[in-house]
Amino acid sequence: MNKKFVDQIRSNNQIAISKAITSIESGNIFNKSFLDEIYKYSTSSLRIGITGPPGAGKSTLTDKLIDKFLKSNKSVGVIAVDPTSPFTGGALLGDRVRMNNYLWNDDVFIRSLGARGELGGLSKKTQEIGDILAASGKDIIIYETVGVGQGEHDIIKQVDIVIVVLVPESGDEIQLMKAGIIEIGDIFVINKADRQGSNKLAQSLINILHSTFSKNKLQPEVFLTSADRSDGIDLLFEGIDFVNNAFVNDGTLINKRNNRLKNRVFQIVKDQLLDEFWTSKKIESLNKSIKNMNNTHDSPFKIAKMMIDEKK
Repeated sequence: MNKKFVDQIRSNNQIAISKAITSIESGNIFNKSFLDEIYKYSTSSLRIGITGPPGAGKSTLTDKLIDKFLKSNKSVGVIAVDPTSPFTGGALLGDRVRMNNYLWNDDVFIRSLGARGELGGLSKKTQEIGDILAASGKDIIIYETVGVGQGEHDIIKQVDIVIVVLVPESGDEIQLMKAGIIEIGDIFVINKADRQGSNKLAQSLINILHSTFSKNKLQPEVFLTSADRSDGIDLLFEGIDFVNNAFVNDGTLINKRNNRLKNRVFQIVKDQLLDEFWTSKKIESLNKSIKNMNNTHDSPFKIAKMMIDEKK
């Protein structure tokens, strides 16, 4: 079954892709050999992260970039991480609604996921879902994040190029530095640039970038766009291509991908060891240890050591 299913995904069978992604989301993936097989075909796609505060127009920008990639004969997969509904636990599928122009286009596959309260705005399964989309032949995979603040640093581990989207109301340069966004962006976009203050923010950002990055490192460019009007999209698209080529030539791209693989291995090992460690016996023992906190003076460090020393 695995080989047939992998072949269906590789042939861009939309039903098979949807089924595989749903299985990953639910945690009921068929088996690990399936993911092993998929990974073989998933390493060549360019992965782009689009992040920034809520209301910055990330979805509109993504929509415009999809159109540009399609006109360049590139297929696109989009993983849009939506805020999770506190009532249903499901994703608020606004991103998919905005991008429904591509509903019947086989060169585009868009999936909205619930962030489920995770820091960084990215579901734990987005890497595996990215592998599915890459194996289906998608040249470009776009990760659009919720925009939850400093947790967005997690996006660095997921993609090859990070695009940070801001709006003129994003604040002064001190707020930019506090948010830590200078460290994560490869490209900066000030969207809704028809609003007052956009040029001032752009200049502040350029000054910060100039003082932050050494002459030997590619300084991120700042682009002004009004995505709803398609203004500035052509220049941004060219900027993405420029950064990609620069990263290929100076070794940044391969370093990012090597680090991504290392981080994934680290996380998989961590998760597996935790699953193996917390047997029902260990959980029962922990519950007994902390049942009556008023009558115990054991520190969490001592309790943890007991848990570790205790046999399964």
